[in-house]
Amino acid sequence: MATVVRFEVLGPLRVWCGESELDLGFPQQRALLALLLVRVGRPVPFGEIVDALWSGWPPASAANAVRRYVGSLRRQLEPELPPRTPGRRVLRRGGGYLLDAQSAEVDLLRFRELVRRGTRLAAAGRLDSAVREFADGLSQWRGPVAQDLREVVRAHPRFTVVERELARATATAADLALRHGASAQILPSLRKVVVLAPLNESLHARLVLSLAAVGAQSEALAAYETVRRRLAAELGAVPGAELSAAHTRVLRRQVRRTRPSVTTYPVPAQTPPDLAVFTGRAAELAALDAAAADAEGAAGVAAAVVIGGLPGVGKSTLAVHWAHQAAARFPDGQLYVELGGFDPVRHPLDPPEALRGMLVSLGVPAGGLPDTEDALVDLCRKLMAGRRALVVLDDAAGSDQVRRLLPATPGCLVLVTSRHALSALVSCGARRLRLHVPPAREAEHVLARRIGPARVAAEPAAVREIVARCGNLPLALATLAARAVARPHFPLAALAGELRAGGGLDAFPAGVRTAFQCSYQPLPTEHAGLFRLLSRHPGPRITPASAAALTGLPLIEVRARLGALSSVHLLTEEEPAHYTLHPLLRSFAAELAEAHGADR
Repeated sequence: MATVVRFEVLGPLRVWCGESELDLGFPQQRALLALLLVRVGRPVPFGEIVDALWSGWPPASAANAVRRYVGSLRRQLEPELPPRTPGRRVLRRGGGYLLDAQSAEVDLLRFRELVRRGTRLAAAGRLDSAVREFADGLSQWRGPVAQDLREVVRAHPRFTVVERELARATATAADLALRHGASAQILPSLRKVVVLAPLNESLHARLVLSLAAVGAQSEALAAYETVRRRLAAELGAVPGAELSAAHTRVLRRQVRRTRPSVTTYPVPAQTPPDLAVFTGRAAELAALDAAAADAEGAAGVAAAVVIGGLPGVGKSTLAVHWAHQAAARFPDGQLYVELGGFDPVRHPLDPPEALRGMLVSLGVPAGGLPDTEDALVDLCRKLMAGRRALVVLDDAAGSDQVRRLLPATPGCLVLVTSRHALSALVSCGARRLRLHVPPAREAEHVLARRIGPARVAAEPAAVREIVARCGNLPLALATLAARAVARPHFPLAALAGELRAGGGLDAFPAGVRTAFQCSYQPLPTEHAGLFRLLSRHPGPRITPASAAALTGLPLIEVRARLGALSSVHLLTEEEPAHYTLHPLLRSFAAELAEAHGADR
């Protein structure tokens, strides 16, 4: 059976073969693939390829380089291909090259097919179905076309024409939604497209009208004022007739509101920016997709997923990345609450304070908020009733902090990230998604995305050593990648040498130690003492019996303490009653043990 291949070019350029994301190689090779993708199914002339890859200044070896890139892409997309065989994906056609792919494999083709279906439905007068098709099509967009290519490459007409296609489709969808009273479904896409086209008055006019249509009158006027100032500052111009007319209609309250079944409160879009260099986590993203699919049928309270894992493993990063991918699933908005459960500076947010912030985001004036916690909970759940919304509760201190923030609404999905297991939430029906450190190959991709595939390919041994000394931990890899980017002329072998010579956490930036300290600090005295002693455990696998021998404590007591350390993800329970301590956490525990002296 052939491996399923998926291509994404409507945002960061990404390709998967099955569940594995491909490392797409050098910048010019990535640019070649992106160019073939925006012309998928049609040949791109050789001269146009050279012009796009080298921006009009090709080297003498450009022709040979393009052929090498084509060969490399063929081998990546069809790894079973015999040498010097063209295969079926990247074909020589019409004096250039063509990428052959099906609609289901390419986000751009899916987008176009959904827009065509929406257009046909609109022509047949089926506006409700048409708006849904447009919304699904626009959900394929995750950012600027081929977002991670160099700006000079993205300025090529083949890429800009696709972004204009997005603008046209969004404008058409917004018009249909305004006519049908369904603007909330298109509003997330409108917000994204005006960021890509900040001076497009026609799109801004539709944004202003759509905001007014969902009841966000003040936000609509603020959006108009923002673009008016930008036009004046950047072009020395005033709003044209279309934008001015939209502003007038809002002032006169002449915009048709959304249908009664759709909330007239503002549609929040609070998810923080996505990590442009995110890679991997295919299984975890699929698990969140499954949770979202089940959310609509959930009863009683909103469906919830608890994302847990050790400090620095990437819980918040995963939640934010998926929230951006899934935004179109939740047309009534995305709420994001930073709970500060393990913040090194401030105290955790208490539930009433979190509820007040959520209510203001849902359009309740700060002066009109109820006084009691029960009243805050009731109002928040009332406003969330009937919504299809995503709520991200980031860095929870415990189940009690989260429980009263949950909507009582089928169709909503809540993502909770925490260093605690939050067993009380799980016992009430929340799903548990435990994040482990990625495998070595995926960790190497993390480095490649951050410092560039060329440097990684040039020093594979150094990369393997860096990854191993980081214990594959994403936070440690990110901090070291930042150091490597700041010193682009230093070999990676020098960075590996620094880690080798430094020993322990001293070789890493302070952020890694701080992340660990925030989990260690709240531990009860007896749990903290066991954690420190585990740095002296002779082997990688820890059992209650071996820990009892190390500490001299009764077995039943040690078993309970090991379970407690596992519940806050300072230990990993690989199988029942068998634990491991991450190498960097072991170094941290050793530091603490030395500082505290002998612990018995």
